Amino acid sequence: MTQRSPKATAERNRTLDLTSALVRGAVAAGLGLGSLTVLVMVVWISSPYPDSGPGGALRAAAGVWLLAHGAGLVRPDTLSGVPAPVSMVPLLLVLGPVWLAHRAARDAAEPEEGRPRPSRAGAFCAVTAGYLLVVAGAAACARGGSLRPDPDTLVFPVALVVAGAAAAGVWTAAGRPFGPLPSWSPLVLQEAVARTLFRDRAEAVCRSAAVGVTVLLGGGALLVAVALGRNAEAAQGAFLGLAGDWSGRFAVLLLAASLVPNAALWGAAYGLGPGFSLGTGATATPLGLDGTPAVPHFPLLAAVPDQGPGSLLNGAALAVPVAAALAVAWFTARRAAPTAAPRAQAWSTRETVRVTLLAALGCAAGTALLTAVAGGPLGTGALREFGPVWWLAGPAALAWTAGIGVPAVLLLRLWRLRIPGWAWRRDVPEADEPPATATATAATTVAADETETGEKAEAEAVIGRRRRWWAPWRGWGGASGAAGDAASGGTGAPAASSVPAPGTAPDAASGALVGAIGSGAGRGDAGFEPYDFLPTDPWHEKDFREARWASLKRVSGGLMADFPADAADAADPVGPAGPTGPAVPAGPAGPADFADPADFAAGRPAPDPDRPGPTP
Repeated sequence: MTQRSPKATAERNRTLDLTSALVRGAVAAGLGLGSLTVLVMVVWISSPYPDSGPGGALRAAAGVWLLAHGAGLVRPDTLSGVPAPVSMVPLLLVLGPVWLAHRAARDAAEPEEGRPRPSRAGAFCAVTAGYLLVVAGAAACARGGSLRPDPDTLVFPVALVVAGAAAAGVWTAAGRPFGPLPSWSPLVLQEAVARTLFRDRAEAVCRSAAVGVTVLLGGGALLVAVALGRNAEAAQGAFLGLAGDWSGRFAVLLLAASLVPNAALWGAAYGLGPGFSLGTGATATPLGLDGTPAVPHFPLLAAVPDQGPGSLLNGAALAVPVAAALAVAWFTARRAAPTAAPRAQAWSTRETVRVTLLAALGCAAGTALLTAVAGGPLGTGALREFGPVWWLAGPAALAWTAGIGVPAVLLLRLWRLRIPGWAWRRDVPEADEPPATATATAATTVAADETETGEKAEAEAVIGRRRRWWAPWRGWGGASGAAGDAASGGTGAPAASSVPAPGTAPDAASGALVGAIGSGAGRGDAGFEPYDFLPTDPWHEKDFREARWASLKRVSGGLMADFPADAADAADPVGPAGPTGPAVPAGPAGPADFADPADFAAGRPAPDPDRPGPTP
């Protein structure tokens, strides 16, 4: 018996992974082609007078499936004898092939249980190759049908659409990472992509641009629905005139449903201003319909406006790009000035404008791309130009979203960053620090200079107290109360009675010090503890004792003396023990006699430096 080497096992697993990915791509293409073929065959079987046999129906189904990928078709049988191109892609049919290719690549790139993660590049290439093999077979099958594919369009855009969907699937399987750019890219761009701030801004740009395109599509669909409602009789007549039996009407209904996204993009282009072409000699815009349109008899085309100048109702279509620009501004302002974030974290004006302009540019690019595939020639002569003009719709979308979006986002930013008091914005900490650190910072600031009421109000805001919109006077009352306390008797000018007099008990001295600290930092700070901000390291280190002493001296307002020079030698905070027992401090003790501030605050006796320490 022979034992397989680990290298041979790895090679075998890699081959199996690539083969599985290839099969996944072919199966995804077969599912899309098979589902569309079944639908075409059902319509052919139910038709009382079919034009061809089952072979012709299968070739027609293959041609329609290739059209869903962006391929151009040619109708050889025309009345004039000149082949007529058909390049208008029903956008609803595109969703099926793109989703299937995306799903196949995602499943191929995900690791299976008990097996290592396959190569992403290998999965992408295998899935794309398997899918394109089915595409080549469908093109060969449809060559002799009534809708023949154009060979030049099989590479672009069919192969590009399949590769893009497969790449998106592999990226999804990897967790949608924003990894480093290739080594040949500029170094400045690589450094920018590596920053988290750049990624956040890029996400905001993509989100706002997608929202703008979505609003344009929704507005265009609303325009088409309103126009069809006004011309319902003409749409019904066109629908009933194309077919007399139920199978033909079902086919017309399916074709109209697949062209609904195209109609929405036509409405969006109409609202943007450039409009769309109805042949070589007619253009429909909000200002009116110029020329003589060459409109086929189809239900969706009943929404085309009448000839002549436009009315006020036609001008209402301009509200669509206005709504898209406001949507871009709103989603950008939400990221630029979040309500629940500190004011210091808001974007600057320049950065907000830059992100809005980039979002407008992305919205324009998406609009131009979608309008480019929403139209296309439907024949020769006057029908060789049909649909919106992408190189006019894109710049129009950029002008609308940038011209209205930039002022709108600046106004929204100012509104969201306005001074709280009469609105819904909450007071939140201005600095990103824990509550204990914020409390200590506020106490130190107040104890250092309590005569400035502005710092007192700022300290209360840092602590995190919320001011209700229906009671704006609470903030003013807190600030005035702080000023009154500081004026009446704060820790900035300690009274003589707070200094421990000679002969008083240590408890009285410690109580006076604690009272002085509490009066300076505890007012208005519920739950304030004077030692919350002190380090928790061992007390025997001199640096930490000096830091603690300096903190207590700063909070007490100058009541305590400087750190004693011999504090490093006092290892025992209670005082060195003598031969007969623990030492007892002689005479009254003050803050300067203690090496440890906590001993003085707790009332422990001060050490006697003249008494010898313990015998080793």
